[in-house]
Amino acid sequence: MVNFSFNLVEFEYIFLILVRIASFIFVAPFFSQKGVPAQAKIGIALFSALVIYNAVPAPELTYSGVVGYGVVVLKEGITGLLIGFAAYICNSIVVFAGSLIDMDIGLSMAQEFNPDMSMQMTSTGNLYYYLIFAMLLATNMHHYILKAICDSFYVVPIGGAQFEWDSLVLSMTVYMTDLFVIGFRIFLPVFAVIMIMNCILGVMAKVAPQMNMFSIGIQLKILVGFTVLFLTAFLFPSVTDMVFDEIKKMVVLIIEGMY
Repeated sequence: MVNFSFNLVEFEYIFLILVRIASFIFVAPFFSQKGVPAQAKIGIALFSALVIYNAVPAPELTYSGVVGYGVVVLKEGITGLLIGFAAYICNSIVVFAGSLIDMDIGLSMAQEFNPDMSMQMTSTGNLYYYLIFAMLLATNMHHYILKAICDSFYVVPIGGAQFEWDSLVLSMTVYMTDLFVIGFRIFLPVFAVIMIMNCILGVMAKVAPQMNMFSIGIQLKILVGFTVLFLTAFLFPSVTDMVFDEIKKMVVLIIEGMY
């Protein structure tokens, strides 16, 4: 039989741990998906808080009254949200790359609603988004993400978050740079093939002006685009590695901006 008993001071620490983990789970990839039941999210957050409580250092909290404790709770919530957000935004890389691909092959208007991001996404972007989540589960990346929030208590103690806004803004600048670099690297094979095909169609339009290259080009772009996506499917594990490395990099940069 398991019997837990806490005094008021211990309950304050457990509640702060729970706030940080729950805020993280609210936005972190995989855990924040709408397909995950709310009961499961609450259970993971509560169980993790109880397990972590005896393993992390418990520094002395200095606050005055209920308002002071509320400020500490707010800081813990922001800390969890920032760490979870650092991992979540990296999924936008494949969404961006998919949007570029669909725009180049002529499928940018064929959009689908993504319930996880609550927005319209192109077909290829939606496909890449869910493939990334499949690889996330297959490689146990969600274990790393959960471990990151647990280890954050050693780097950023309870109630000890010091938000260095210059460092956090620099982290977002680094992410925006990596977003375009990695996104264009994913998009590059389709871009190169479609550019060559456009050059060929331009030459043919001069050689045989009686042919309607516009109507032919629309169909060829879709066919060639799908062919390139099929032939480059074996490269997707490398794309996944780049996205996962970016997740690790962003989580570290965000945590470094809070101590």
